Amino acid sequence: MAQSPPAYPYETRLNILHPPMEVIDEKALSDACEYKWFNQTLCKVNDLVVRVGIIEGEYHWHKHDNDDEFFYVVEGQLLIDFEDRTVELSPRQGFVVPKGIVHRTRALQRTVILMVENAGIIPTGD
Repeated sequence: MAQSPPAYPYETRLNILHPPMEVIDEKALSDACEYKWFNQTLCKVNDLVVRVGIIEGEYHWHKHDNDDEFFYVVEGQLLIDFEDRTVELSPRQGFVVPKGIVHRTRALQRTVILMVENAGIIPTGD
């Protein structure tokens, strides 16, 4: 019997919210967010997407076999756990997680991040 994919407690929206030539107001979107873990694609740039994440708590352990991920902290603090260490990012700091590396992101308090990734990436991992 085939297993259905796991259900995750995240609000993930892959639709592209803003077309080219439109102002993107990340702060208004973040301020209006009522979810503990929210991810919204803001726009597409070439073959990449820019997403905003408003997060509190932890994501599950996962990896992306074919895609790097870039995380940039707007406000709060992002922790990126790896099997052998944790990277702490404060506002105005960014970090690239290379493809194939097992990781999880988490935030002890409400944190706003921007992510740049391949448009075809599966946010929950491969």
